[in-house]
Amino acid sequence: MILITLIGLSVFAIGGYNNWQLAAEASQKLKKVYNAQRTYLSEHPTQSVSTVTAAQIIPYLSDKSDELPTVEGEDGSQYSIKVDVSPPVIVTSSGAVYDPSGSPDDGLWDVGS
Repeated sequence: MILITLIGLSVFAIGGYNNWQLAAEASQKLKKVYNAQRTYLSEHPTQSVSTVTAAQIIPYLSDKSDELPTVEGEDGSQYSIKVDVSPPVIVTSSGAVYDPSGSPDDGLWDVGS
């Protein structure tokens, strides 16, 4: 009985760790895009954040990627990063903000505070 309980707890803990790892990876990608966005805007100080496009900030990505990163959600779906808001956010295909942590500034699924 104790062994079954321990196995059950282990499986539950591993699932939580996997979700945390996805959230941390998503935050790292968002921070990379946020840094590119801020660098672009510092060189174009008269441009409004709301008019920034992915094509404008891609050249400023630190890894010299030729496209914006996508983020894998807890459900296995790929989500995009919205760059015309500051800080950038992860969005679903319908445009809704994706942040399963429930907090907009905890550093999980967002850039943090």
